[in-house]
Order: sequence, then C-alpha cells, then structure tokens
Amino acid sequence: MSILETVAVAFSMFSAIPMPQFPWNRENMRYSLCAFPLIGLVIGLICCGVWAACAWLNIPALLRGGLLCLVPVLVTGGIHLDGYADVCDAMASYGDQDKKLEILKDPHVGSFAVIRLCGYFVLIFALWSSLPAYPPLAVLLGFCLSRTLSGLAVASFPLAKNTGLAHTFAQAADRKRVRAVLIVLDVLLTLGLCFRGWSGAAMAIAAQLVFAYYYFMSRRQFGGLTGDLAGWFLVQAEKWMLIALAAAEFLEAYL
Repeated sequence: MSILETVAVAFSMFSAIPMPQFPWNRENMRYSLCAFPLIGLVIGLICCGVWAACAWLNIPALLRGGLLCLVPVLVTGGIHLDGYADVCDAMASYGDQDKKLEILKDPHVGSFAVIRLCGYFVLIFALWSSLPAYPPLAVLLGFCLSRTLSGLAVASFPLAKNTGLAHTFAQAADRKRVRAVLIVLDVLLTLGLCFRGWSGAAMAIAAQLVFAYYYFMSRRQFGGLTGDLAGWFLVQAEKWMLIALAAAEFLEAYL
C-alpha cells in the first residue's frame, strides 16, 4: 500500500477530480477515510482563489456568491447532494425505519428533495453573497472539519445495513486507527477554528452540534448510518457552519 493509492481511492470516490486508477482493495482502502479531509482542503483553497480573483477583477458580490456556491458541487460532482436529497425524501415520508431505507434505495428524486435542494442553494448563495469579508483560514478549516467528522462517523457509528458505500468503506477501514487519527484531527481543526476568533468558534460549535444530532437521528430514524446519510450530514454541517460564520461576522461588525 502507498499513500498515493490511499489518497487516490478517497478522491476517486468522493470527488470529481481525475485521479490515477488503482484497483481498490483492503490495503489501499484501510486508511482512505483519513484522506477524506484533503478533499475539503482542495475545496477551501479553490474558494480562496475564487474570492481573490473576484476581488481583483471587481466582480459583483452576487456573481461571486454564485461561483462560491458551485465550487463544492463541481469538485465533488454532487455526490453528497445526492445523498442529501434521498434523506430529505425519506425523512419527509414519516414512515418507519424499513420504509425510510426503502426510499433511500429509490433512484427517483421526490418533490420534497427538490424543494429542499432549491432552498439549500438559495440559502448558500445568499450567505456567500452577503459575507462582508472572506476569512480564508476559517473556510479552509471548515471544509476539512466537515469531512473529518464525516469519516469519523463512518468509522464509528453503527451501520443501518450490510451493503452500500458506507459499509464498504467501514469494513475495509482499520477502524481503531482511523478513529484515532480522525479524532486527533477533529480536535486540532476545532482548536484552529476557535483560535481564529468568534466566527471560527461559532463554526466549530455548529459542526459539533450537527454531528451529535447526526448520531442520534441516524440511529433513531434509520437504524444506523448509510452512504446517503453521510452525504446528508456533510451538506448539513457545511450549511450550518456557513450560517454560523455569517452570523458571527455580522455580529462582530455591529458590536
């Protein structure tokens, strides 16, 4: 196993960035969850570049907000939004666990998913467009933190079924060591955000609260974690971190 293969597996599955092709096996998937935060690092760096380019070219805030809204989607290929949409449909059904798991398997997109996705993009677009300033470190650490917690959940939470993407990565992972690495990274990223100031601390708190809710919700409503729920969490964590960032920035400006 090489570090390159481990990173390539993570990027091949969770991003749309072209990667060298390796056969997936237990060896190169053992620590691939530890490489998941690197995708957040790439997204954060691209967002920093987009903001800087927009400032240099004097691009209007609305256009800048639209570009920043699309960066994570373009980098990931929308894989997490697909899971988010499926979970929104399942939760809107108010059925039992078996019914919700059946909805997750359905390849069709329901009306509730469309409504939630539209609302999500409008909100993210508005938040990016209205940010008075761009905190590059907070955004960078935030995208890394959401993926650190997502990987930690796959390696730690009970699984709802013994098939699917989450099960594949959880079974292939050296779960004890992966958990240890991601817990340490979670602590470091959280501290990094807190040292950044009130806005960073607000982002860290938001991420940890969504993570706690994710644990109880996934067990109560679905009987455990699935790949779709992992996507739902990532979208929710980044949404609430951005809300916390915007709220803290505005409060700091007025206080």
